[in-house]
Amino acid sequence: MPETAAVVATGRYIPERRVTNDELRQRFEPHGKAELIDRFEASSGILQRFYAAPDQATSDLALKASQQALSQAGRQPDDLDLIILGTDTPDRLTPATSVILQAKLGARQAGTFDIGCACASFPTGLATAAGLMAGNPTLRSVLVVGAYLMQRLADPDDPTVFFYGDGAGAALLEPAENRGIGATAFMADGRYADHWGIMAGGTQEPASQEAVAAGRTRVRLQERYPPAINEEGWPAVMRELGRRGDFDPATVDLALFTQVNAGSIDTVCGTLGLPPERAPRLMAEYGYTGSACLPITLDHVLRSGQAGRGDRVTLVGSGVGYNMAGVALTL
Repeated sequence: MPETAAVVATGRYIPERRVTNDELRQRFEPHGKAELIDRFEASSGILQRFYAAPDQATSDLALKASQQALSQAGRQPDDLDLIILGTDTPDRLTPATSVILQAKLGARQAGTFDIGCACASFPTGLATAAGLMAGNPTLRSVLVVGAYLMQRLADPDDPTVFFYGDGAGAALLEPAENRGIGATAFMADGRYADHWGIMAGGTQEPASQEAVAAGRTRVRLQERYPPAINEEGWPAVMRELGRRGDFDPATVDLALFTQVNAGSIDTVCGTLGLPPERAPRLMAEYGYTGSACLPITLDHVLRSGQAGRGDRVTLVGSGVGYNMAGVALTL
């Protein structure tokens, strides 16, 4: 059988500083907004999150996860042919954060590029790596990373900082027989592009004193998404994966979703007929880590023994934009 791109090792990095919901309640109590933290906790299932040290950038978080994945596989940085980094919290507007990671990692033989579709970045990166490896047999070792440091770009006085936790996850892909990435799916709806984001600092509105003073260089929720946007979108992606991969979404061994709302995962399981114990909910432990939540969850389920060789696992991510992406893989 032909070889396909398979996940051969994973890694994750969670920073040391733990920020509990109680700490956030104390922060927002003087402003009369502590009840918002209660509401966010009840609806999301998030109990805590972790913050990077002041001297850490997104590439530093990605470096830790990457080193762990390479160590697990017994590989050296020079073994890498390509690094794909998914994030919407880059070190800088330009150059790409992946090239900064390449230098820090010492992967001198690797090419690099970034993928920037928010929480859909990691499955998009996996799918992109699989396609490139299928079309170019010289690509034998590809590192796909998801990293997130949105709290650094948030207004600390904005209660929606509740949703921003820092972290990174990585997966090493190499060719293998009888396992690997078997189906991919993508969906998007750019009508929601103005709902949540950083509105100044790009070409539409370059950074300026006025933009900084008005808070437009900080991430901000401008308008709520429809409450059911993920509860309708995730099943649609899962069904498309099943159609393309010739499997029933209800039969997968594990289904990993963006770790932003435990209730949404429960609803999606009911819609698909998927036993809820097959859809991990790790937001209580790690918080919501955006572009990093899917690789962190993948590493967690592999290291904890919840998933192993031969299992079919799906990863479905959705993020601001509105972007969605999914992959189905056999471990």
